[in-house]
Amino acid sequence: MGSPNHPTGAQHAPGAASTRAPSSRATSSAPRADHDGHQTALAASLLSARLDRLPATRSIWVFVVLLSLGFFFEMYDLLFTGYIAPGIVKSGLLSSTTPGLFGNNGVAGFIAALFSGLFIGTIACGFLADRFGRRAVFTGSLLWYTVANVIMAFQDTAFGLNLWRFIAGIGIGVELVTIGTYIAELVPKQIRGRAFACEQAVGFTAVPCAAILTYLLSDVRFLGLEGWRWVVLIGAHGALFIWWIRRHLPESPRWLALKGRHEEAERIVADLERRVEAEYGKPLPPPLPPEPVGERKRFRDIWKGVYRKRTTMLVICHVFQTVGYFGFANWLPTLLISHGVTVTKSLGYSSIIAVAAPIGPMIGLWLGDRFERKSMIVFMAGAAMVCGLLFSQVTSSMPLILTGVLITLAGNMMSFNLHAYQTELYPTAIRAQAVGFVYSWSRFSAIFTAFAISAILHGFGVVGVFVFIAVAMLIVMLVIGLMGPKTRDIALEKISH
Repeated sequence: MGSPNHPTGAQHAPGAASTRAPSSRATSSAPRADHDGHQTALAASLLSARLDRLPATRSIWVFVVLLSLGFFFEMYDLLFTGYIAPGIVKSGLLSSTTPGLFGNNGVAGFIAALFSGLFIGTIACGFLADRFGRRAVFTGSLLWYTVANVIMAFQDTAFGLNLWRFIAGIGIGVELVTIGTYIAELVPKQIRGRAFACEQAVGFTAVPCAAILTYLLSDVRFLGLEGWRWVVLIGAHGALFIWWIRRHLPESPRWLALKGRHEEAERIVADLERRVEAEYGKPLPPPLPPEPVGERKRFRDIWKGVYRKRTTMLVICHVFQTVGYFGFANWLPTLLISHGVTVTKSLGYSSIIAVAAPIGPMIGLWLGDRFERKSMIVFMAGAAMVCGLLFSQVTSSMPLILTGVLITLAGNMMSFNLHAYQTELYPTAIRAQAVGFVYSWSRFSAIFTAFAISAILHGFGVVGVFVFIAVAMLIVMLVIGLMGPKTRDIALEKISH
């Protein structure tokens, strides 16, 4: 905000105003607005420079871990779909195949309901975090999908099951967009890659948890509820605990500064500096020269200038990476059954493969900031493509498990790099909304991917499914490799300026 001691136009002589046209009030508002905008941008850039120079001490990593614990339950909720599907089929609520192309009574309809909600949550609600703040939307969306899942667990019709899965998907979609934005803005630039690796490492431990729980509860009936319903309820109640922890998280200082709430932003950064300095044991390094924040952006700017290329690249990438990632993750037990593995053994194999889910991001804690993120995305997409084709050719247990583990590792290493990468490519003022827009295309793609894989599996078997996945991964490699900018160890403001 402009200082009241130095109003715009104060340098003019006292009589200067009398010579202006009657419309001077209207014309003077533009310089004042420009001045206020400049002051806001300057304050934001100075705060960002102070954040980026902070050493990665305990306080910084506590924020990352708290956010990562929230991501655990998001991933649990997102990825238990494939594991509980056989149990829902066994209970008679859904069929394993889909009657008609877009039938709602099959597993594909259940998966599509989730991704339809995710699509709405990311494309239509991404603006919420940019308007109301990262912290408020972070907690609100968590409560939204927790309530929806509790209700879903008690449904006894395919329609009710899909409806509440759709509603839960909206909340998860908003949460997925917000958490990446939140992390990118809270941590110093030199650990952004490792911060996202930590988030995904903690989050992906939910995969073996969901798989093993489903395996253990698959034949259980307790208090009149089948095992798959308990898998859903356990995740929902755990999320309430994480909501309590999140009360200790600060709002993003970068967002506060751009909203003109300078005192709040200053208070958060100053408090963090004091704690980090105490943990560091010596004076903090001086901030680097601040990067200019640039002019205030609006959502439509994602189709202008340098952002047009980035938006096009990410939309294409998300449409096709979903085919490979969720095509395998959500269909793993079903693909194993199509390989001739029994239902019980398929859940056992899936549980073993799922244990590898957090290992990829754990490796990323070491590699996260050593290599360009675009290069890692390209390499891991290629690895997933090759391992998927190998998976389609083997039939015995050990090769199936080994190739399944390699696909999981490659997919999850690609995932944490892509989540970090997309948050780096847009300015703070529209980051959540822009990321929500491009990310929504992965959810839109997943709606139809579920039906496409169901049809391909029926007509061409497991080999056909993985040829489909391989083509999608090749497109991801090409679009990121040819169109993606470099971002490693570069200030957010410089990347987006």
